[in-house]
Amino acid sequence: MARRDFDPARVQPDGRPATKAPLFDPAAEGPWRGSLNGAVLGGQNTVLAYGTDVVGAGPRLHVHPYDETFIIIEGRARFLVGAATLEASAGEVVFGPAGVPHRFENLGPGRLQTIDIHHSPEWIQTDLDAD
Repeated sequence: MARRDFDPARVQPDGRPATKAPLFDPAAEGPWRGSLNGAVLGGQNTVLAYGTDVVGAGPRLHVHPYDETFIIIEGRARFLVGAATLEASAGEVVFGPAGVPHRFENLGPGRLQTIDIHHSPEWIQTDLDAD
């Protein structure tokens, strides 16, 4: 089915060139991780690649001043987003609203691999739990 959601004649390019930059090293052993600020590409979204083989492991409780979208590439995770607890598996997407504390953990078995989209040209974060 063809889509026609808008009139292309009404959108003018802003002059930014197509560009690319590395997010992670695909040749590295173990789960890949990396981050790329959107500003590097001239874009509005920062992308993080997160992976862990350790069941129960994940980022500490933190908050951002912008929305974050999590794409589960492999494995299963438990997300704690404000008062909500959501379990998600490969192929699912979880949304974390701006200003809402959140974290996630690998439910196992095996690797958890995510792509995390920060709706900001740079990664801005405040950790809320103690070291």
